[in-house]
Amino acid sequence: MHSLPESIVHAIESGRVPSPPQLLLRLMQMVDDESSTTGDLAKLVSQDAGLATRILSVANSPALRRGAELRSLDNCLTALGTRLVRSIATCLSIQNLFDRQTGVSANELSGFWLHSLLVAELSRSLAGSTGYAHPDEAYLGGLLHDVGELILLSALGEPYAQLLSTYRDEASLEAMETVRFATHHGEIGTWLADKWQLDSSFADGILFHHAKLEQITTAGTLPKLIWLAHTLVSTDEVTPEHDTQHQLLFGFASKLSLATLRDQAEARTRQIAEALGLATPDKLVNIHVWANLKVTPLIEASTNDAEGELSAMISGMALLQPLQQDLFALESDAEVLLSLRESARILFDLNRVAFLLCDQGENKLSAGSIGGQPTIFRQVDVPLSGNGSLVTRAALQREICSSFDTGETAQVSLIDVQFARAFNSPGLLCIPMIARKSVFGVMICGLSQSQHGRLSRRLPWLMNFGRIAAISLETIQEARSYRANAEQEASSLFSSRARKMVHEAGNPLGIIRSYLKILDRKLPEDTSVRQELEILTEEIDRVATIVGRMNEAPKQQAATSSQDVGNLINELMLLYREPLFDAKGIRVEIKQPGGELRVSCERNSLKQILLNLWKNASEALNSGQQIRILLTDHVIHNGSVHIQVRLDDNGPGMSEAVMRSIHRKPDITASSKRGLGLSIVGELASSQGISVTCRSELGKGTSIALLLPKFIAATQEIEPTLNHLSSVEAK
Repeated sequence: MHSLPESIVHAIESGRVPSPPQLLLRLMQMVDDESSTTGDLAKLVSQDAGLATRILSVANSPALRRGAELRSLDNCLTALGTRLVRSIATCLSIQNLFDRQTGVSANELSGFWLHSLLVAELSRSLAGSTGYAHPDEAYLGGLLHDVGELILLSALGEPYAQLLSTYRDEASLEAMETVRFATHHGEIGTWLADKWQLDSSFADGILFHHAKLEQITTAGTLPKLIWLAHTLVSTDEVTPEHDTQHQLLFGFASKLSLATLRDQAEARTRQIAEALGLATPDKLVNIHVWANLKVTPLIEASTNDAEGELSAMISGMALLQPLQQDLFALESDAEVLLSLRESARILFDLNRVAFLLCDQGENKLSAGSIGGQPTIFRQVDVPLSGNGSLVTRAALQREICSSFDTGETAQVSLIDVQFARAFNSPGLLCIPMIARKSVFGVMICGLSQSQHGRLSRRLPWLMNFGRIAAISLETIQEARSYRANAEQEASSLFSSRARKMVHEAGNPLGIIRSYLKILDRKLPEDTSVRQELEILTEEIDRVATIVGRMNEAPKQQAATSSQDVGNLINELMLLYREPLFDAKGIRVEIKQPGGELRVSCERNSLKQILLNLWKNASEALNSGQQIRILLTDHVIHNGSVHIQVRLDDNGPGMSEAVMRSIHRKPDITASSKRGLGLSIVGELASSQGISVTCRSELGKGTSIALLLPKFIAATQEIEPTLNHLSSVEAK
């Protein structure tokens, strides 16, 4: 494909694809309906070439695209989310209200929509009958195959409308376009697909739909499907010749009658047209797509009419109100800036947009960490002083400035040249973002001379757009500051109450501990109860430590000591077995190897982990059920030695949601005590380097395994190394 003529490129840079107003209205209603699914949205969007192209381009834009390109409308809509889709629909609706550039009514476009829908439906049917793996791609390719006509009509206006009104058939249209404009609508549609960085086979389906049979036989499957669908739609009768074409293209005869496939596609198209309120002719095949087109010169409004300017300003504020509401619903600077870029593209044909925000403290404009724009904007700071740049002038004078303003004699600022080069644009348009009488920043856009001429009549709209941008960003920043202040106040209140609670709880705990000491002195030296008292005293100390930490900032417990986990379990069982298990008729079985099982864990944290797990099991199990505690030494995990403590029970089991709570931070408002206990276990285990895994089956029981880092004495690490060095020296 040859390069497009420069004049055509400049024209189609701002070309738009109109959408039927009925469909846009339905889309906006659907995204506000919580019962609507992504599939419902995709089905509606797929009925219009203009909306589908916009959704495709936004979802595959550099700012949003992650990984492979998105070709399915379902995937595109999922990636965008309903809020951004609603913004797109809102902006397209606004565009339809104020844009009269082409002078073409929705009724005059009905033939184009019907033809595009029919080719799309038939392309998908052919994809299914031939076994093509991606029928949705075939549908979308068919829907967009003539999108270049809409782009040219929007970009060139009356000259192209005049040509459309005189052509005989699509083959002759392509020839007439090439003679008149040195390009044709297939190349324009392909240029657009390439600009959006869509797959080359997708673009080829648009480019080759007018190819000759001997040419298309050498193409890939997707272009073949669109070519055959277009061919079948462009004839009155389906003949045996079309069956031969199918055989040549795909190597086998069609499984279903091509005439039947076309009739079914036509019936579906009529249903869609009826739903959208589009008038359908007696036949949809082999029609003159632009038969209803009336060529009317564009009537421009007087630029000197003050009343008209005031009316434009008021209507602009009213029409931009839905956009402002959408922006206020967003939750981050990045979301707002992304929506503003897309809104500027749809509303004003501004395809290259960047932002600089005011730093009042240092009296400068900078991009900070704003992403999605050329690097130069993050590398420079523009001083808010008289340096002659358009950006500074827009901020200081609080008015829109551009490279093409008349009467400008000042020397061009090099920073403006750098910004324009980064946009690959002839010039710049700088829109001040004013919020509450102060300048919040400047919106900088790449601009051509022709765009400047069109936008000069919409300056009040652009100023209001800048105000909406500023207020939206300022509102988010104020909300963020308010949340931070509220969190600080809540934290201060919590600390005050925690200190009071620590004080109140400390008194009875101290009394209990003192009483235990008195009781210990009264007991005979050889009594076995002394061990239980020691454990109970240690537990009182542990509880006092936990309560005492309530008014402190959380600190990670350092594993500075080693514990014999086997002895620790036996000590805890001595104190807690009766209330947790024996009193409820729950059997307990403990299996552990002989010898010490020393682990590198903080003692109190390990106790709290075990007791939370035991308490969960005690609450879940019934009389007659069992918990087994198994200890295994020398377990290798990630190259390190561990001791495993596994707790198995035959209780009711746990849901996936409860099991996942092990790996979430504890939620003190959670209604499920079991989930809260497990989340505390997970947090403590993470602080001690303990790996936790959980398996459970409802009705059959639960197994939770803890991998505790085994304590390795320093001599154990050094001796093998010394022995190895000795053997090396001996050699």
